[in-house]
Amino acid sequence: MTETKPFARSLNDRMIAGVMGGIAHRFGWNATLLRAIFVIVSIASAAFPGILVYLILWLLMPNEAD
Repeated sequence: MTETKPFARSLNDRMIAGVMGGIAHRFGWNATLLRAIFVIVSIASAAFPGILVYLILWLLMPNEAD
């Protein structure tokens, strides 16, 4: 049986709060690519929804160590 990785903010792979690093780690994606896609999508949607989603995830996602 495969063990799923926890959905948590990264402590090692972070630029601001570790949200994108945590998501990338959880799904096995490249964190830099995910950050670039997030920035492009945020700019394309007038930035506000992307910033709001990031802040909500920052508040809801626990740290890896917790």
